Amino acid sequence: MNRALGWLPPIWREAVEELWRRRLRTLLTLLGLIFGVGAIVAMQAVGEGSRREALRLVESLGLNNLIAEAKLQQDENSLREIRARSLGLSLADADAALAVVPGAQRYAAEKPIRTHSVFSDSGHSDAQASGVSPDYFELSSLRVAKGRALNADDDRALAAVAVLGHQAAADLFPGVDPLGRDLKVNHVWLQVVGVLADRDLSKDQFEGVQLGLESNRVYVPLASARARFKFNPQEDEVDRFLLRLSDPSQLAAGARVLSTVLGQRHAGSADFRLVVPQQLFQQHQKTQRIFRVVMGAIAGVSLLVGGIGIMNIMLANVLERRREIGLLRALGARRRDVVAQFLREATVICVSGAALGLLFGVLLAYLIAAFAGWQVAWAPIPVLLSATFCAAVGLAFGVYPARQAARLDPIAALRHD
Repeated sequence: MNRALGWLPPIWREAVEELWRRRLRTLLTLLGLIFGVGAIVAMQAVGEGSRREALRLVESLGLNNLIAEAKLQQDENSLREIRARSLGLSLADADAALAVVPGAQRYAAEKPIRTHSVFSDSGHSDAQASGVSPDYFELSSLRVAKGRALNADDDRALAAVAVLGHQAAADLFPGVDPLGRDLKVNHVWLQVVGVLADRDLSKDQFEGVQLGLESNRVYVPLASARARFKFNPQEDEVDRFLLRLSDPSQLAAGARVLSTVLGQRHAGSADFRLVVPQQLFQQHQKTQRIFRVVMGAIAGVSLLVGGIGIMNIMLANVLERRREIGLLRALGARRRDVVAQFLREATVICVSGAALGLLFGVLLAYLIAAFAGWQVAWAPIPVLLSATFCAAVGLAFGVYPARQAARLDPIAALRHD
């Protein structure tokens, strides 16, 4: 033991050796601190990971966007009743929203195509096709990895071109460059002009909103889709549009205005719904705050138990070492010297507990991630501050026993059996 601790100053080596002599009691005392620190560290890691992942998922919808979506009608009778009053979601709705919603900059629309078959000379895919307007990729935070995105010229020319999602490109053109090659969607031949980068989202939905569908999608110009593919005359002209606002603080007011505008244009028919990605993120963060409060309470109880354990072992040490304390005082040790000796022992316990708690917290965070499918991310400063705070709490519980030791009467302590 002495050799292993040779690098420590003598006064700290004595503190470690004293605790090592009572190692079972010391270990039991450490457990409360380890569990408390571990719970806080794991909570920080899981909470930060969840926050970053939620932000990434919401960014895929566009934090500055308002999204209007057509509601799917379950049967033809309901659809006919609604169409008697409302023509459904349309580009005219998007134009009206752009004109009246405060801070609206531009919009992008999407119309899914009923896709029966998608194949090329090299392979086939179960991808779905959609017609999109030129700004769709930018407003949806979709990045083109190869080639180019669709543009306004494609729309005006009713061009037979397509941009493929990452998975669709891999299925249709395995091992070859898809740019410039042809594929067939239903009865329409299209030329590939671009391939999207894979966003690799960890979830396929967020707060009830579908995500990640773009990886297995074929995108064609919206005007081309309307001209070249067949649609039910009673369908909505577009199934959704994204409205980009310049100021995020105007999203709530913009959502109210957009809801009013669409409600008036649709004669009060509830055939659409609004999605505000920023509000989804705030709702998610509210849920996470509740989680952090619960976990913080559990960790606080563990720390309290650990602190009480430290106080208990230090008081027991004082009682067992009364003769030692009396001898030190008789040899000239001052009260502050006795306090310092016992505080050093408490510090060794707290630092050891915090260090072991950090390791336990890292292990616990990754176990939670493995079994619950949650994300883990590390913010070093909050984690270190948490561990330091926990160690300080434990040390605070060691002050009282140290002061009790210093107050012992030397003569009475020497006479103690």
